[in-house]
Amino acid sequence: MDYLNDLFGVSGKRVLITGGSRGIGYAMAEGFLRAGAKVYISSRDAAACNEAVAALQPLGHCVALPSNVATAEGRMQLVEQLRAHEAALDVLINNAGALWAAPLAEYPESGWDKVYDLNVKGVFFLIQALLPMLEAAATPADPARIINVGSINALRIPAHETYAYSSSKAAVHHLTRHLAAQVASRSITANVIAPGLFPSKLLAADIKRKGEEVLVAPIPLKRLTGDLDMVAAAVYLASKAGSYLTGVVLPVDGGLATTV
Repeated sequence: MDYLNDLFGVSGKRVLITGGSRGIGYAMAEGFLRAGAKVYISSRDAAACNEAVAALQPLGHCVALPSNVATAEGRMQLVEQLRAHEAALDVLINNAGALWAAPLAEYPESGWDKVYDLNVKGVFFLIQALLPMLEAAATPADPARIINVGSINALRIPAHETYAYSSSKAAVHHLTRHLAAQVASRSITANVIAPGLFPSKLLAADIKRKGEEVLVAPIPLKRLTGDLDMVAAAVYLASKAGSYLTGVVLPVDGGLATTV
């Protein structure tokens, strides 16, 4: 048991999760707390962020840092808030994301900008701003970790007309590989977790309209991506077990993007 705890343990690690008030971000926050990490969650909705932290605090050290990471001001606010609590950051999870769907002929530039400002620009410049804190935590034996949440819709063509979303996530995948090459000398790893069909607010309409059985039919493992699937991938990448992985895009999708 001590061997497994040493290999997969994240106790005491300082973890920042953007978009942590619901969905995948909330599940990851809960998972890291249960594993003994110190967790900071951010969301542009201050009320939702505070409500999530109130629910999570019985599990351990959890702090709300409300901010909008799609803007330069919001990113600076987040970094300043985090610095008030910690001098270093072991794990940054860029989970916050936006989606916009519209027919090709009607796709608005405003929707495109909203998605890219958060999904790509926000990810890059938050990493840039937090680089000193990540370096402060990093050692060759235990690198600091950047974990970006991508999507299997960056690995396949989605059915819906979500042009900005799928292309932005493809950008995140390639950006992460590029970053991995640059930050390795600083003892920092950069990887992507690409979730499959996760029962989030974004998927709720499809589940209601089509039914879950229809949605899981093409998935080889015949179920939706669950909370524990995402938590396990994130904890693995943040633990000693994942310390030699960098530049990896890890699909957590039951085989949908890689075998169909």
